[in-house]
Amino acid sequence: MSFLRKVTLIAICLLVTGELMAAKKPLYYYVQLKTDKGEGLLRLYNETPLHRDNFVKLVKESYYDSLLFHRVIQHFMVQGGDPNSKDAVAGQMLGTGGPDYKVDAEIREGLFHKRGTLAAARDNNPEKKSSASQFYLVQGKVFTDASLDSLEQMRMGGKKFSDQQREAYKTVGGVPHLDGNYTVFGELMVGDQLIDAIAAVETDDRDRPIEDVRMSMTLLTRREALNLEREAAGLKAKKGVFTKFIDLFSSKYY
Repeated sequence: MSFLRKVTLIAICLLVTGELMAAKKPLYYYVQLKTDKGEGLLRLYNETPLHRDNFVKLVKESYYDSLLFHRVIQHFMVQGGDPNSKDAVAGQMLGTGGPDYKVDAEIREGLFHKRGTLAAARDNNPEKKSSASQFYLVQGKVFTDASLDSLEQMRMGGKKFSDQQREAYKTVGGVPHLDGNYTVFGELMVGDQLIDAIAAVETDDRDRPIEDVRMSMTLLTRREALNLEREAAGLKAKKGVFTKFIDLFSSKYY
């Protein structure tokens, strides 16, 4: 091998090694949600790592694929994630299924039930632990200052809503009386209109849609997430041959 080839090979190896060592990790995990009523993109919050990591695990396992939104209440929320719903017959009662563990509550002051948020369903356990798989997407409604004042007294035990909460509930809307009782662990970045489409379907007396609304979820890969964040920052996505070559030496996920 000639000296020039050796130098070139060493340079390429150093460049690849440098790129791998400097390989960035996306800031967030993102999940593509597909339903019979539209598609959306979820961003999972880092402030709730137990719920984030559990959700990522289930999505990677294709746990949610073909499950139903089994509880739908217009101007409130749409709920899914019960594994018993996959093969449920019409009219079957749903809402009790899931993995044989719960996720410890991660209720955070700055994370609240504005429209489009992703939150964990739960039973009435005193620790407010979450169902491991069942979740809901918030639709809610828009509130006035007067109605929020009333909620503080009637539903919140005198606890005051923050300025941030009030601004959100008066503009995009949500379900403020759930704050402090359920873990909010993500939000729809794109496609919140699918919540309205699901919430508008006809339901039975148990709030189950008469016509099944199914879902599937896919975790964005490391490169897809990085490119999403680059574009959000006004930068070009990296999709070139060299990037694809470098990605061969990196984990698909993160």
